[in-house]
Amino acid sequence: MFLTALPERKTVAGAETELLIKGEGQPVLFLHAGHGFDPSDPLIERLAKTHKVVAPSLPGFGASPRPHDVTTVDDIAYRVLDLIEELDLTDIILVGVSFGGWVAAELATKGTGRIAKLVLIDPLGVKFGDRESRDIVDIYAHTAQEIPAMFFADEAKGMEVLHNLDFKDLPEETALRFARNREALTLFGYNPTLYNPKLKSRLHRIKVPTLVVSGAEDRITVPDYGRNYAAAIPGARFENISGAGHYGYLEQPAAFADKIEAFLG
Repeated sequence: MFLTALPERKTVAGAETELLIKGEGQPVLFLHAGHGFDPSDPLIERLAKTHKVVAPSLPGFGASPRPHDVTTVDDIAYRVLDLIEELDLTDIILVGVSFGGWVAAELATKGTGRIAKLVLIDPLGVKFGDRESRDIVDIYAHTAQEIPAMFFADEAKGMEVLHNLDFKDLPEETALRFARNREALTLFGYNPTLYNPKLKSRLHRIKVPTLVVSGAEDRITVPDYGRNYAAAIPGARFENISGAGHYGYLEQPAAFADKIEAFLG
């Protein structure tokens, strides 16, 4: 999970981008979580039955190089805009998960007419509480071995991921991908922890129909974080899925896919 190479490469703005393209139909641009994703991700498989899914490894993640001028999530958003134009994607359903939800929100505030709808799955990137309170768990205060269980409502699922991260037994390429993903997530999200202080005041600029879907047992963000996110985006719809954690889309892909497909209508 999160550690499989993607099958295609595309040069975007002078940098090679690792890329998955799957299915036919209206394009879904899928932006992955902070630990990358697997091409066989069940949510991607479901969406690819009715749509053309385009899923890049973001700059610095997977095998995509990080250009020297890409140092913030805002920079990543502009690189994704470059990818959209390079592939000439229009009428896009933009789907972002966790860290990818943060990138998607930043991108959507820039007002591109190529985006038709926005889906944010347990997004990060915004602080709603006061200066003394923490909205998002400081994952950097935990070891790589401790983190997986925090992302799932089902502790057994977290332990399964943990078992798969027995580094001494991982192939070199797989271990390298994990290390690059963690390095990139640290670079882009360390200070402040996984949010942009300016994004909250920009969310009103999102002008496309938006769905925010959260796992009811998300232990990475405070309660009502997803609901607050939706409330900050004009006309956004909020859906909560019980028995799902921050990576609930991996625990209950069918439930998340059902909510997304109902929204797409």
